Amino acid sequence: MKRILTLLLLVSCFFAEFTFAQQTDSAYVRNRYTKIERLIPMRDGTKLFTSIYIPKDIAASKKYPFLINRTPYTVRPYGENQYKTSLGGYPAVMRDGFIFVYQDVRGRWMSEGNFEDIRPTNLGKGKKDIDESTDTYDTIDWLLKNIKNNNGKAGIYGISYPGFYSTTSLVKSHPALKAVSPQAPVTDWFIGDDFHHGGALFLMDAFKFMTSFGVPRPQPITPDKGPKPFQFPIKDNYRFYLEAGSVKNLKEKYMGDSIKFWNNLFKHPNLDTFWQARQIVRHLKDVKPAVMTVGGFFDAEDAYGAFATYKAIEKQNPKANNILVAGPWYHGGWVRGKGDSFGDINFGTATSTYYQENLELPFFKYYLKGEGTFDAAEANIFLTGSNQWKNFNTWPPQDVELKSLYFHPNGKLSFTKPNTNNSFDEYVSDPNAPVPYQDGIQANRTREYMIDDQRFAARRPDVKTYQTDVLTEDITLTGPVLANLLVSTSGTDADYVVKLIDVYPEDTKEISPADQNKMMADYQMLVRGEILRGKYRNSFEKPEAFVPNEATKVKYALPDVGHTFKKGHRIMVQVQHSWFPLADRNPQKFMNIYEAKPSDFQKATHRIYHGEADGSFLSLPVLKP
Repeated sequence: MKRILTLLLLVSCFFAEFTFAQQTDSAYVRNRYTKIERLIPMRDGTKLFTSIYIPKDIAASKKYPFLINRTPYTVRPYGENQYKTSLGGYPAVMRDGFIFVYQDVRGRWMSEGNFEDIRPTNLGKGKKDIDESTDTYDTIDWLLKNIKNNNGKAGIYGISYPGFYSTTSLVKSHPALKAVSPQAPVTDWFIGDDFHHGGALFLMDAFKFMTSFGVPRPQPITPDKGPKPFQFPIKDNYRFYLEAGSVKNLKEKYMGDSIKFWNNLFKHPNLDTFWQARQIVRHLKDVKPAVMTVGGFFDAEDAYGAFATYKAIEKQNPKANNILVAGPWYHGGWVRGKGDSFGDINFGTATSTYYQENLELPFFKYYLKGEGTFDAAEANIFLTGSNQWKNFNTWPPQDVELKSLYFHPNGKLSFTKPNTNNSFDEYVSDPNAPVPYQDGIQANRTREYMIDDQRFAARRPDVKTYQTDVLTEDITLTGPVLANLLVSTSGTDADYVVKLIDVYPEDTKEISPADQNKMMADYQMLVRGEILRGKYRNSFEKPEAFVPNEATKVKYALPDVGHTFKKGHRIMVQVQHSWFPLADRNPQKFMNIYEAKPSDFQKATHRIYHGEADGSFLSLPVLKP
């Protein structure tokens, strides 16, 4: 009872401090900034609702740059006498002083026009051709001409979907746009962000998001009159989605034809022109502003997007001023917490505070105000495991050696090839009893699954587990992990989930920062997991059926990692064929899964082959000492 009372007191103090901080920041905003609201006209006549917070000392002819955030998630509160509690990503930015600009993107909330998810970039030359890039250009142009005493410079930032709008600003950018920071940017909804990974529908995120966000808006509307979150009838996400029976059933029961983007999923199951038109990285050419792309290694929504955006700019703009920051963060964790721990894993330092003080604020101050210096490295990476910031001249680093980690019989894993051939593990997967993505029961998808203990999965017969001997030296991985599988299935399709895991020593003294009673002995920390829908093994555009029971190569890249497996730990790899309900179930037969009925889901017998001549392995980017 005493412990419970202490906990309640701590919680009460936390909320009291949080409320006081909010009130303090709100008073600061009101005292230091004047808020105005404007409908800014675009080149086609559509007007976008924009809230502008202007420093009050601007009247004394002090000039400030614009710091812009374009969002589909509302710029509330609405009304020129209603102020945000804080401006910018965190208080230090607000207190440093910018002209903060928040805009409802076209077709969302109080802006006019029609909204389109990840609107395709339009490179047409017509005077009234629009896309998110032209809307950004027109917004900056209007601000420069209509807000007095600006210094002629603008910056843009945003996390997640606003990160996408940050990226789009780089296409044929306005000359006044000097600094852009796409953070966890939505980048590719078919390959690796939010809606799909490796062509597999990320079911929980897609359904929950679109049942509210995707509801059509007939006219400009404030959030209090907008759609409400979906109310799940079962507070167990595994049960809810399993009992639904199929993606088609979910649509028919809860959506009908009301949600345009969900309908488009059914119309475009493969990487066709619909999805290709929404791949913003194709257009990141002739980039002129300074760019700082930010991402979290443990971001459950958009871990893929940050690395893909940085690499595309680097490849297509060799001389661009383009840098990368990646840390041990969940979605937006670099400004939404201290970043000293996540779930059960301790990082030993306040990584978010370091990022804010040494990277983001200096970036915008230097390029927008001409203040201070900014000499950040090309790639600023926090390595978990060793828990240290490392700077690199490239990403992935040049001083990396690709090493093969081979699957062996009896669950062994080694950098040495097996001395046997025609060896395999055989097991059965049943989509009607899919492998859960996380232990326990959850009402909603957790963010901690990205880093959580995998012992629950290792106990299942439909999860094949391979493990090294105890490491005799540290091994640091920096870059993408490549899965090279030789497999067969008795079906004609299959999903492949590969998980890279750090196994803690039996005698570790470490304790979970989230639970002081939880010892970390034998903990199986998920470092990186990713799925590939097997029919896309050779092409996302042209799916191919498997030949039943024929050995087939399946190769794909897992998103980048930055992690040190410490001496005394082990490296583990798990392979499974469902990750539910994170990803929708594969019926294990070649078909359009969006049209699958409950009766289509069938068991299949799988083999993973290991051998000296031709077997399964991971290709690891090992940093040279």
